[in-house]
Amino acid sequence: MQRAQAISTLVDAVARAASSVTHPLRVGLDGADGAGKTTMRLALAVQLRLRGADVIEASLDDFHHARERRYRQGRDSWRGYTDDAFDLERVRNDLLDPLSPHGGLTFRTRSRDLATDTVLDDPWLTARPDAILLVDGVMLQRPELAGAFDRVIFLDASERERYRRMALRDGADPDPEAPSNVRYTLAHRHYRAFCRPDERADILVDHEDVDRPVIVRGAPA
Repeated sequence: MQRAQAISTLVDAVARAASSVTHPLRVGLDGADGAGKTTMRLALAVQLRLRGADVIEASLDDFHHARERRYRQGRDSWRGYTDDAFDLERVRNDLLDPLSPHGGLTFRTRSRDLATDTVLDDPWLTARPDAILLVDGVMLQRPELAGAFDRVIFLDASERERYRRMALRDGADPDPEAPSNVRYTLAHRHYRAFCRPDERADILVDHEDVDRPVIVRGAPA
């Protein structure tokens, strides 16, 4: 019941925000790897659609750079993950800026298939002005995406819990300090220290227990 109540509160907050703008509301679901962003995006989308909203879903994971670019600073480089993993220019040009107050409403939600490392050329779609865009991804409050979201929800969970989840989900090493994880661990620590995403987000959710999320700030019941 606690999860259902938290999701309902978040949906209320998103719906209120959507009613206050005249363009598609762009909502970012920010958080480190394993924070539960995609699960939350799916849950919010279901409930918003049940209320009659036109929901567009997207993930930053569908806007990666080519493998050669992603690893040009080394496969273990946290700076390389921060700087080179995602094609942020394409995210803005294809998805976020077209749905902005001055955008043309024509958008695409993917640019690259990560598994095959191939460029995608999906057809352009046209959004309704009252649509709600939900985008999940890591480091969404970085300077390169400043002003690109109308609302940001930050999902917070400890390193230990996040890596436990990823070990169950992907078979990854559960130790944040493991050599295979350091690239991501250090990138997220740097992001948190310098961008302060938990402080800057419009809504902060303690997602340590996915069955009992706690809305810490920003979405009154």
